[in-house]
Amino acid sequence: MSLFDDPLNPNNALKRGACACGGNHAPEDHDVASPESRFGRVVQAGVLRAMFPRDVERRSFLRAVGASTAMAAIAQILPLGSITEAFAQGTGALEKKSLKIGFIPITCATPIIMAAPMGFYQKQGLDVEVVKTAGWAVIRDKTLNKEYDAAHMLAPMPLAISLGVGSNPVPYTVPAIENINGQAITLAMKHKDNRDPKNWKGFKFAVPFDYSMHNYLLRYYLAEHGIDPDTDVQIRSVPPPEMVANLRADNIDGYLGPDPMNQRAVYDGVGFIHILSKNIWDGHPCCAFAASREFVTAMPNTYGALLRAIVDATAFAHKPENRKDIAAAISPPNYLNQPLTVVEQILTGTFADGLGKIERVPNRADFDPFPWESFAVWILTQMKRWGQIKGDVDYAKVAAQVYLATDAQRLMAAQGLTPPTTTTKTFSVMGKTFDPAKADEYLASFKIRKAA
Repeated sequence: MSLFDDPLNPNNALKRGACACGGNHAPEDHDVASPESRFGRVVQAGVLRAMFPRDVERRSFLRAVGASTAMAAIAQILPLGSITEAFAQGTGALEKKSLKIGFIPITCATPIIMAAPMGFYQKQGLDVEVVKTAGWAVIRDKTLNKEYDAAHMLAPMPLAISLGVGSNPVPYTVPAIENINGQAITLAMKHKDNRDPKNWKGFKFAVPFDYSMHNYLLRYYLAEHGIDPDTDVQIRSVPPPEMVANLRADNIDGYLGPDPMNQRAVYDGVGFIHILSKNIWDGHPCCAFAASREFVTAMPNTYGALLRAIVDATAFAHKPENRKDIAAAISPPNYLNQPLTVVEQILTGTFADGLGKIERVPNRADFDPFPWESFAVWILTQMKRWGQIKGDVDYAKVAAQVYLATDAQRLMAAQGLTPPTTTTKTFSVMGKTFDPAKADEYLASFKIRKAA
Protein backbone atom coordinates (compact mmCIF):
# COMPACT_ATOMS: atom_id res chain seq x y z
CA MET A 1 0.00 0.00 0.00
CA SER A 2 1.33 3.41 -0.90
CA LEU A 3 1.51 6.31 1.53
CA PHE A 4 -1.40 8.02 -0.24
CA ASP A 5 -3.69 4.99 0.30
CA ASP A 6 -3.67 5.33 4.10
CA PRO A 7 -6.64 7.39 5.35
CA LEU A 8 -4.72 8.40 8.47
CA ASN A 9 -1.62 9.51 6.62
CA PRO A 10 -1.24 13.33 6.45
CA ASN A 11 0.03 13.16 2.85
CA ASN A 12 -3.11 11.27 1.85
CA ALA A 13 -5.23 13.93 3.51
CA LEU A 14 -3.36 16.64 1.66
CA LYS A 15 -3.90 14.85 -1.62
CA ARG A 16 -7.63 14.41 -1.02
CA GLY A 17 -8.09 17.97 0.25
CA ALA A 18 -9.53 16.66 3.53
CA CYS A 19 -8.03 16.31 7.00
CA ALA A 20 -6.20 13.22 8.20
CA CYS A 21 -8.30 13.17 11.36
CA GLY A 22 -11.37 12.25 9.32
CA GLY A 23 -13.07 15.60 9.78
CA ASN A 24 -14.49 17.63 6.95
CA HIS A 25 -11.90 20.41 7.03
CA ALA A 26 -8.48 21.23 5.60
CA PRO A 27 -5.30 19.78 7.15
CA GLU A 28 -3.98 23.29 7.81
CA ASP A 29 -6.80 23.79 10.32
CA HIS A 30 -4.65 21.62 12.57
CA ASP A 31 -1.02 22.32 13.36
CA VAL A 32 0.14 19.91 10.65
CA ALA A 33 3.70 21.19 10.98
CA SER A 34 3.95 20.14 14.61
CA PRO A 35 5.89 16.96 15.26
CA GLU A 36 3.37 15.87 17.87
CA SER A 37 0.43 15.85 15.45
CA ARG A 38 2.51 14.18 12.73
CA PHE A 39 3.87 11.49 15.04
CA GLY A 40 0.36 10.97 16.43
CA ARG A 41 -0.99 10.17 12.98
CA VAL A 42 1.91 7.80 12.33
CA VAL A 43 1.17 5.94 15.56
CA GLN A 44 -2.54 5.76 14.76
CA ALA A 45 -1.87 4.43 11.29
CA GLY A 46 0.53 1.83 12.68
CA VAL A 47 -2.03 0.60 15.25
CA LEU A 48 -4.72 0.27 12.59
CA ARG A 49 -2.39 -1.67 10.30
CA ALA A 50 -1.61 -4.06 13.14
CA MET A 51 -5.31 -4.59 13.92
CA PHE A 52 -6.41 -4.83 10.28
CA PRO A 53 -3.45 -6.09 8.18
CA ARG A 54 -5.56 -6.26 5.02
CA ASP A 55 -6.13 -2.90 3.35
CA VAL A 56 -9.73 -3.67 2.40
CA GLU A 57 -10.66 -4.56 5.98
CA ARG A 58 -9.03 -1.43 7.38
CA ARG A 59 -10.81 0.82 4.90
CA SER A 60 -14.17 -0.84 5.52
CA PHE A 61 -13.77 -0.37 9.27
CA LEU A 62 -12.92 3.32 8.91
CA ARG A 63 -15.80 3.92 6.51
CA ALA A 64 -18.19 2.22 8.90
CA VAL A 65 -17.31 4.08 12.10
CA GLY A 66 -15.17 7.07 11.03
CA ALA A 67 -11.55 7.72 11.90
CA SER A 68 -12.24 9.78 15.03
CA THR A 69 -14.57 7.20 16.55
CA ALA A 70 -12.19 4.38 15.65
CA MET A 71 -9.23 5.99 17.36
CA ALA A 72 -11.27 6.96 20.41
CA ALA A 73 -12.30 3.33 20.84
CA ILE A 74 -8.78 2.02 20.39
CA ALA A 75 -7.47 4.60 22.87
CA GLN A 76 -9.61 2.91 25.55
CA ILE A 77 -7.39 -0.17 25.15
CA LEU A 78 -4.00 1.18 24.08
CA PRO A 79 -2.17 4.22 25.58
CA LEU A 80 -1.86 6.07 22.27
CA GLY A 81 -0.75 9.26 24.03
CA SER A 82 2.22 7.56 25.67
CA ILE A 83 3.17 5.78 22.45
CA THR A 84 2.98 9.05 20.51
CA GLU A 85 5.09 10.86 23.10
CA ALA A 86 7.74 8.14 22.87
CA PHE A 87 7.82 8.51 19.09
CA ALA A 88 8.02 12.30 19.26
CA GLN A 89 10.88 12.21 21.76
CA GLY A 90 12.78 9.68 19.68
CA THR A 91 12.76 7.01 22.41
CA GLY A 92 11.15 4.35 20.24
CA ALA A 93 13.14 1.73 18.35
CA LEU A 94 14.75 2.85 15.11
CA GLU A 95 12.78 1.60 12.15
CA LYS A 96 15.96 1.46 10.08
CA LYS A 97 19.56 1.75 11.27
CA SER A 98 21.58 1.38 8.07
CA LEU A 99 21.10 4.41 5.84
CA LYS A 100 22.59 5.89 2.69
CA ILE A 101 22.88 9.66 2.34
CA GLY A 102 24.06 11.17 -0.94
CA PHE A 103 26.28 14.25 -1.01
CA ILE A 104 28.11 16.44 -3.49
CA PRO A 105 31.79 16.95 -2.54
CA ILE A 106 31.57 20.58 -1.48
CA THR A 107 32.03 22.31 1.89
CA CYS A 108 28.30 23.12 2.00
CA ALA A 109 27.80 19.46 2.95
CA THR A 110 30.20 19.72 5.90
CA PRO A 111 27.76 18.62 8.66
CA ILE A 112 26.44 15.69 6.61
CA ILE A 113 29.96 14.53 5.69
CA MET A 114 31.73 15.08 9.01
CA ALA A 115 28.96 13.35 10.95
CA ALA A 116 30.28 10.05 9.55
CA PRO A 117 34.03 10.15 10.40
CA MET A 118 33.48 12.17 13.58
CA GLY A 119 30.88 9.81 15.05
CA PHE A 120 27.71 11.94 15.12
CA TYR A 121 25.58 9.32 13.35
CA GLN A 122 26.98 6.51 15.47
CA LYS A 123 26.10 8.45 18.64
CA GLN A 124 22.44 8.26 17.58
CA GLY A 125 22.61 4.51 16.92
CA LEU A 126 22.76 4.92 13.15
CA ASP A 127 25.03 3.22 10.62
CA VAL A 128 25.18 5.84 7.86
CA GLU A 129 27.07 5.57 4.58
CA VAL A 130 27.63 8.98 3.03
CA VAL A 131 27.88 8.49 -0.72
CA LYS A 132 29.80 10.90 -2.94
CA THR A 133 27.63 11.76 -5.95
CA ALA A 134 28.46 13.37 -9.28
CA GLY A 135 25.79 16.06 -9.62
CA TRP A 136 22.52 17.49 -8.38
CA ALA A 137 20.26 15.78 -10.91
CA VAL A 138 21.78 12.45 -9.86
CA ILE A 139 21.24 13.30 -6.17
CA ARG A 140 17.60 14.13 -6.92
CA ASP A 141 16.95 11.00 -8.97
CA LYS A 142 18.66 8.59 -6.58
CA THR A 143 16.73 10.04 -3.66
CA LEU A 144 13.41 9.91 -5.50
CA ASN A 145 14.19 6.30 -6.50
CA LYS A 146 14.94 5.53 -2.83
CA GLU A 147 18.53 4.51 -3.50
CA TYR A 148 19.32 7.18 -0.90
CA ASP A 149 17.31 7.50 2.29
CA ALA A 150 18.07 11.21 2.55
CA ALA A 151 20.41 13.63 0.84
CA HIS A 152 22.45 16.78 0.76
CA MET A 153 20.45 19.05 -1.55
CA LEU A 154 20.50 22.64 -2.65
CA ALA A 155 18.02 24.58 -0.49
CA PRO A 156 15.63 25.26 -3.43
CA MET A 157 15.54 21.64 -4.64
CA PRO A 158 12.95 20.25 -2.15
CA LEU A 159 10.68 23.17 -3.02
CA ALA A 160 11.04 22.44 -6.73
CA ILE A 161 10.49 18.70 -6.18
CA SER A 162 7.41 19.30 -4.03
CA LEU A 163 5.93 21.64 -6.64
CA GLY A 164 6.81 19.36 -9.55
CA VAL A 165 9.20 21.86 -11.13
CA GLY A 166 11.78 19.97 -13.20
CA SER A 167 10.47 16.59 -12.01
CA ASN A 168 7.26 14.83 -11.00
CA PRO A 169 5.79 16.36 -7.81
CA VAL A 170 6.77 14.46 -4.66
CA PRO A 171 6.26 15.91 -1.16
CA TYR A 172 9.74 16.78 0.12
CA THR A 173 11.09 18.40 3.25
CA VAL A 174 13.97 20.49 4.57
CA PRO A 175 14.37 19.51 8.23
CA ALA A 176 17.67 21.41 8.50
CA ILE A 177 19.78 23.94 6.61
CA GLU A 178 23.35 22.75 6.16
CA ASN A 179 25.27 25.97 5.63
CA ILE A 180 24.86 29.71 5.36
CA ASN A 181 27.14 31.91 3.23
CA GLY A 182 30.13 29.97 1.88
CA GLN A 183 29.80 30.76 -1.85
CA ALA A 184 31.48 33.28 -4.15
CA ILE A 185 31.65 34.70 -7.64
CA THR A 186 34.97 33.54 -9.05
CA LEU A 187 36.29 34.99 -12.31
CA ALA A 188 39.05 33.90 -14.68
CA MET A 189 42.36 35.69 -14.17
CA LYS A 190 41.99 37.44 -17.53
CA HIS A 191 39.21 39.53 -15.95
CA LYS A 192 41.21 40.82 -12.98
CA ASP A 193 40.96 44.37 -14.37
CA ASN A 194 37.30 44.02 -15.32
CA ARG A 195 35.54 44.09 -11.95
CA ASP A 196 32.51 46.21 -12.86
CA PRO A 197 29.52 43.91 -13.56
CA LYS A 198 28.05 46.51 -15.90
CA ASN A 199 30.83 45.54 -18.33
CA TRP A 200 30.06 41.81 -18.26
CA LYS A 201 27.71 41.61 -21.23
CA GLY A 202 28.57 38.51 -23.24
CA PHE A 203 30.10 36.65 -20.28
CA LYS A 204 29.54 32.94 -19.86
CA PHE A 205 28.80 31.91 -16.28
CA ALA A 206 28.33 28.58 -14.56
CA VAL A 207 26.11 27.71 -11.62
CA PRO A 208 25.73 24.24 -10.08
CA PHE A 209 22.04 23.74 -10.93
CA ASP A 210 19.00 25.65 -12.19
CA TYR A 211 17.28 25.28 -8.81
CA SER A 212 20.08 26.65 -6.67
CA MET A 213 20.82 29.65 -4.52
CA HIS A 214 23.83 30.15 -6.77
CA ASN A 215 21.58 30.71 -9.79
CA TYR A 216 19.26 33.07 -7.93
CA LEU A 217 22.05 35.04 -6.24
CA LEU A 218 24.00 35.42 -9.50
CA ARG A 219 20.87 36.56 -11.33
CA TYR A 220 20.04 38.97 -8.51
CA TYR A 221 23.57 40.40 -8.49
CA LEU A 222 23.67 40.85 -12.28
CA ALA A 223 20.18 42.39 -12.45
CA GLU A 224 21.01 44.89 -9.69
CA HIS A 225 23.86 46.07 -11.95
CA GLY A 226 21.60 46.39 -15.00
CA ILE A 227 22.54 43.09 -16.64
CA ASP A 228 19.64 40.90 -17.80
CA PRO A 229 20.75 37.35 -16.93
CA ASP A 230 18.58 35.85 -19.68
CA THR A 231 19.67 38.08 -22.58
CA ASP A 232 22.96 39.82 -21.73
CA VAL A 233 24.96 36.80 -20.49
CA GLN A 234 24.85 33.02 -20.67
CA ILE A 235 24.29 30.96 -17.54
CA ARG A 236 24.77 27.19 -17.72
CA SER A 237 24.62 24.39 -15.17
CA VAL A 238 27.98 22.76 -14.44
CA PRO A 239 28.53 20.17 -11.67
CA PRO A 240 30.73 21.71 -8.96
CA PRO A 241 33.64 19.26 -9.40
CA GLU A 242 33.92 20.37 -13.06
CA MET A 243 33.87 24.14 -12.47
CA VAL A 244 37.61 24.75 -12.06
CA ALA A 245 38.43 22.64 -15.14
CA ASN A 246 35.96 24.65 -17.21
CA LEU A 247 37.48 27.91 -15.98
CA ARG A 248 40.97 26.65 -16.81
CA ALA A 249 39.87 25.56 -20.30
CA ASP A 250 38.36 29.03 -20.94
CA ASN A 251 34.90 27.52 -21.46
CA ILE A 252 33.45 30.02 -18.98
CA ASP A 253 34.38 33.48 -17.72
CA GLY A 254 33.39 32.73 -14.15
CA TYR A 255 30.92 31.09 -11.84
CA LEU A 256 28.92 31.65 -8.73
CA GLY A 257 29.79 28.39 -7.10
CA PRO A 258 30.23 26.56 -3.85
CA ASP A 259 33.50 26.01 -2.10
CA PRO A 260 35.98 24.46 -2.38
CA MET A 261 35.68 25.40 -6.06
CA ASN A 262 36.31 29.12 -5.45
CA GLN A 263 39.36 28.60 -3.28
CA ARG A 264 40.63 25.79 -5.49
CA ALA A 265 40.62 28.13 -8.51
CA VAL A 266 42.83 30.49 -6.49
CA TYR A 267 45.04 27.61 -5.34
CA ASP A 268 45.50 26.50 -8.96
CA GLY A 269 46.14 30.05 -10.17
CA VAL A 270 43.29 30.04 -12.71
CA GLY A 271 40.85 32.41 -10.99
CA PHE A 272 40.26 35.00 -8.29
CA ILE A 273 37.44 35.64 -5.85
CA HIS A 274 35.47 38.63 -7.11
CA ILE A 275 32.93 38.76 -4.26
CA LEU A 276 31.83 36.47 -1.45
CA SER A 277 28.15 35.57 -1.45
CA LYS A 278 27.89 36.88 2.13
CA ASN A 279 28.47 40.34 0.66
CA ILE A 280 25.38 39.87 -1.50
CA TRP A 281 23.22 38.48 1.32
CA ASP A 282 24.84 37.91 4.68
CA GLY A 283 23.36 34.81 6.27
CA HIS A 284 21.78 33.35 3.15
CA PRO A 285 21.08 29.61 3.04
CA CYS A 286 22.74 27.46 0.45
CA CYS A 287 22.42 23.73 0.99
CA ALA A 288 20.10 21.61 3.07
CA PHE A 289 19.58 18.22 4.61
CA ALA A 290 16.57 16.89 2.71
CA ALA A 291 14.25 13.91 3.02
CA SER A 292 10.97 12.87 1.47
CA ARG A 293 7.79 13.46 3.41
CA GLU A 294 7.28 9.69 3.22
CA PHE A 295 10.56 9.06 5.04
CA VAL A 296 9.69 11.61 7.73
CA THR A 297 6.24 10.14 8.40
CA ALA A 298 6.97 6.42 7.91
CA MET A 299 10.17 6.31 9.98
CA PRO A 300 9.72 8.92 12.72
CA ASN A 301 12.32 7.47 15.10
CA THR A 302 14.96 7.04 12.40
CA TYR A 303 14.14 10.51 11.10
CA GLY A 304 14.42 11.96 14.61
CA ALA A 305 17.78 10.27 15.24
CA LEU A 306 19.12 11.41 11.87
CA LEU A 307 18.00 14.99 12.42
CA ARG A 308 19.53 15.00 15.90
CA ALA A 309 22.85 13.90 14.40
CA ILE A 310 22.68 16.61 11.71
CA VAL A 311 21.71 19.38 14.15
CA ASP A 312 24.45 18.28 16.57
CA ALA A 313 27.06 18.20 13.78
CA THR A 314 25.94 21.59 12.47
CA ALA A 315 26.23 23.15 15.93
CA PHE A 316 29.74 21.66 16.24
CA ALA A 317 30.72 23.04 12.82
CA HIS A 318 29.47 26.50 13.80
CA LYS A 319 32.23 26.84 16.41
CA PRO A 320 35.43 28.36 14.94
CA GLU A 321 37.68 26.32 17.26
CA ASN A 322 36.48 23.11 15.59
CA ARG A 323 37.07 24.14 11.99
CA LYS A 324 40.63 22.82 11.54
CA ASP A 325 39.70 19.41 12.91
CA ILE A 326 36.70 19.33 10.59
CA ALA A 327 38.87 20.32 7.62
CA ALA A 328 41.16 17.38 8.34
CA ALA A 329 38.18 15.02 8.58
CA ILE A 330 36.47 16.00 5.30
CA SER A 331 39.47 16.73 3.01
CA PRO A 332 40.42 13.09 2.16
CA PRO A 333 39.66 11.51 -1.25
CA ASN A 334 36.50 9.69 -0.13
CA TYR A 335 34.97 13.04 0.85
CA LEU A 336 36.08 16.37 -0.69
CA ASN A 337 39.34 15.14 -2.23
CA GLN A 338 40.97 18.54 -1.77
CA PRO A 339 44.29 19.80 -0.38
CA LEU A 340 43.94 20.39 3.36
CA THR A 341 45.15 23.99 3.02
CA VAL A 342 42.28 24.77 0.62
CA VAL A 343 39.62 23.46 3.00
CA GLU A 344 41.24 25.14 6.01
CA GLN A 345 41.28 28.52 4.24
CA ILE A 346 37.54 28.18 3.55
CA LEU A 347 36.47 27.03 6.99
CA THR A 348 38.71 29.34 9.01
CA GLY A 349 38.00 32.37 6.82
CA THR A 350 41.66 33.32 6.42
CA PHE A 351 42.32 32.94 2.72
CA ALA A 352 44.11 34.17 -0.38
CA ASP A 353 41.83 36.02 -2.80
CA GLY A 354 43.86 35.29 -5.95
CA LEU A 355 44.85 38.93 -6.41
CA GLY A 356 47.68 38.99 -3.91
CA LYS A 357 45.69 39.72 -0.75
CA ILE A 358 45.06 37.65 2.36
CA GLU A 359 41.50 38.16 3.56
CA ARG A 360 40.19 37.46 7.05
CA VAL A 361 36.45 36.81 7.06
CA PRO A 362 35.59 34.44 9.94
CA ASN A 363 32.03 33.83 8.75
CA ARG A 364 32.90 33.39 5.09
CA ALA A 365 31.28 29.96 5.59
CA ASP A 366 29.04 29.26 8.54
CA PHE A 367 26.63 26.61 9.73
CA ASP A 368 23.18 27.17 11.20
CA PRO A 369 20.58 24.39 11.01
CA PHE A 370 17.42 26.45 11.39
CA PRO A 371 15.21 26.17 8.26
CA TRP A 372 13.58 29.59 8.30
CA GLU A 373 10.32 29.52 6.38
CA SER A 374 11.16 33.01 5.10
CA PHE A 375 14.16 31.50 3.29
CA ALA A 376 11.72 29.31 1.38
CA VAL A 377 9.45 32.26 0.60
CA TRP A 378 12.36 34.28 -0.82
CA ILE A 379 13.42 31.31 -2.97
CA LEU A 380 9.87 30.95 -4.29
CA THR A 381 9.80 34.64 -5.29
CA GLN A 382 12.96 34.14 -7.33
CA MET A 383 11.66 30.94 -8.92
CA LYS A 384 8.64 32.96 -10.00
CA ARG A 385 10.75 35.98 -10.99
CA TRP A 386 12.72 33.90 -13.49
CA GLY A 387 9.80 31.90 -14.89
CA GLN A 388 10.44 28.57 -13.18
CA ILE A 389 6.97 28.59 -11.62
CA LYS A 390 3.84 30.17 -13.05
CA GLY A 391 0.64 31.49 -11.59
CA ASP A 392 -0.28 32.27 -8.02
CA VAL A 393 1.79 30.79 -5.20
CA ASP A 394 0.67 30.34 -1.61
CA TYR A 395 4.13 31.21 -0.34
CA ALA A 396 3.49 30.71 3.37
CA LYS A 397 1.71 27.38 2.91
CA VAL A 398 4.39 25.87 0.68
CA ALA A 399 7.16 27.15 2.94
CA ALA A 400 5.58 25.63 6.06
CA GLN A 401 5.00 22.29 4.37
CA VAL A 402 8.57 21.95 3.06
CA TYR A 403 10.77 23.81 5.58
CA LEU A 404 10.19 22.01 8.90
CA ALA A 405 11.08 24.83 11.26
CA THR A 406 8.96 23.44 14.09
CA ASP A 407 10.89 20.16 14.12
CA ALA A 408 14.15 22.08 14.20
CA GLN A 409 12.94 24.21 17.12
CA ARG A 410 12.05 21.14 19.14
CA LEU A 411 15.27 19.23 18.49
CA MET A 412 17.54 22.23 18.94
CA ALA A 413 15.96 22.92 22.33
CA ALA A 414 16.27 19.24 23.32
CA GLN A 415 19.98 19.36 22.53
CA GLY A 416 20.64 22.39 24.70
CA LEU A 417 20.69 24.89 21.82
CA THR A 418 18.61 28.07 21.68
CA PRO A 419 16.33 27.97 18.64
CA PRO A 420 14.48 31.03 17.33
CA THR A 421 11.01 31.52 18.76
CA THR A 422 9.51 32.32 15.35
CA THR A 423 9.74 30.60 11.97
CA THR A 424 10.03 33.71 9.78
CA LYS A 425 12.16 36.84 9.75
CA THR A 426 13.00 39.79 7.52
CA PHE A 427 16.46 40.20 6.00
CA SER A 428 18.31 42.29 3.43
CA VAL A 429 19.64 41.26 0.02
CA MET A 430 21.96 43.85 -1.55
CA GLY A 431 20.48 46.52 0.68
CA LYS A 432 16.86 45.68 -0.18
CA THR A 433 14.68 44.48 2.69
CA PHE A 434 12.66 41.32 2.22
CA ASP A 435 9.50 40.87 4.25
CA PRO A 436 8.04 37.36 3.76
CA ALA A 437 4.56 38.71 4.47
CA LYS A 438 4.83 40.95 1.38
CA ALA A 439 6.28 38.50 -1.12
CA ASP A 440 4.22 39.57 -4.15
CA GLU A 441 4.97 43.23 -3.47
CA TYR A 442 8.70 42.38 -3.31
CA LEU A 443 8.51 40.43 -6.56
CA ALA A 444 6.69 43.23 -8.37
CA SER A 445 9.41 45.72 -7.40
CA PHE A 446 12.05 44.24 -9.72
CA LYS A 447 12.55 45.96 -13.07
CA ILE A 448 14.47 43.06 -14.58
CA ARG A 449 12.50 39.81 -14.54
CA LYS A 450 11.14 37.29 -16.96
CA ALA A 451 7.88 38.31 -18.60
CA ALA A 452 4.90 36.51 -17.07
